[in-house]
Amino acid sequence: MKTAIIFDCEFLCLEGSQRRSWCAAHDPDPVVAQVGAVKLSLDGDFAILDSYKAYVRPVDRFGEQYALDPFFTALTGVTEENIEAEGMALQDAIAGLDRFSDGARLWSWGKDELNMMAISCYVAGIRPLIPAHRFDNAVKLLLAAGMPIEDLAKTPSNELSHYYGVQHPPLKGHDALDDALSISYTLQHLMRAGKLRPEVFDLSPMHS
Repeated sequence: MKTAIIFDCEFLCLEGSQRRSWCAAHDPDPVVAQVGAVKLSLDGDFAILDSYKAYVRPVDRFGEQYALDPFFTALTGVTEENIEAEGMALQDAIAGLDRFSDGARLWSWGKDELNMMAISCYVAGIRPLIPAHRFDNAVKLLLAAGMPIEDLAKTPSNELSHYYGVQHPPLKGHDALDDALSISYTLQHLMRAGKLRPEVFDLSPMHS
C-alpha cells in the first residue's frame, strides 16, 4: 500500500520570537519539543491509517534542558509535566518517526524538517537521522489541487481543514499531531473529491 506521512513540529518560542526570527538575546533556539505525524493511504478511500506523537526534551547548546516559557505552553498545550513524564531524547523521537514512516516521504506545511533536523540536531550535536531528500513541502500539494497562492500564504496548517469546510473530530491548533491531522483530513478530502491526484505525491522522486 502506498502511503504518505504528514508531520508537524512544535518548537520553542517566546512571545514575539517569530517576528524577531528568534534573534533576540533572550530567545531560545527554535528546537523541537513535540512531533506529530499521520500515515495517509494513497490508495482506495485514502484512509488515515495510523498516527505518531512524541514529546522531546528540548536542550540548549550546552546540553541543558530548556524550561518551557508560559507563552509556549499556552500556545501549544505542551507542559513541563508532559516533558517530564513522556519526553524523550531528540534522536529517539526522530528514530521513532523514521520507523513510523517505513520509508515513505514526509510532508509538512512548509519546512518543519529544518527545525527538527537542521536546527535541533545541530544544537544537540547529533547527526540528522533522516536525509533532506525524504522531506517535501505540502504547500505544493495544495497548489496542485488549485488552492490560490494568496490563500496559501495566509492559511496556517491548523486552519487548512476549516478553509475547505472538512468535517472531522475536534482539533487543537498548534498541537503537532492535530495540525498534521488538519492537513491530512484536507488532503484526504481533496483526493476523495478528485481535486488532488495521488500521483502528485510522486512528482518529485526521491533519490536513494
